[in-house]
Amino acid sequence: MSSGAGQQQVVSQQAPVIQGACPQVFLREGTSVHRAYAKGAKDDPQKVLYQATLAATTRQCVQTADALKITVMAQGRIVAGPAGSPGAVNLPIRVAATDGENTLYSNLSKFSVTIPSEGTTQYVFTDANVVIPGGAGSFAKIYVGFDEGPYNN
Repeated sequence: MSSGAGQQQVVSQQAPVIQGACPQVFLREGTSVHRAYAKGAKDDPQKVLYQATLAATTRQCVQTADALKITVMAQGRIVAGPAGSPGAVNLPIRVAATDGENTLYSNLSKFSVTIPSEGTTQYVFTDANVVIPGGAGSFAKIYVGFDEGPYNN
């Protein structure tokens, strides 16, 4: 009598998914600090409204049959300057995914942060909508940074 008698083999009806690599997140050189100045002022330390920084980054990837969906997160800090005051400000944060010279994803967000009366706070920025082709994960790089360019994606 065979030991395999009576056993049934279960066959999945879904197409196989090859596990892809989850691309690393980088802070692009020169884009981790953003300063806002009072109207008409530039590079005057006494006219700084606030300074925001990005420091630590992380990501989470979910592989599907044809795409890699990535949730990108970046931790930051904002400090009111000598000309600043408490209140909400919009930070221009771009997330971009590249594969060599090819841009796979790019989105510029207006991320709202409230400066408290203490004048400083930490924040976490999240973009949960990064989607790149499934096979690009091992070659792709994700960049997060401040971008004062136009909001055309």
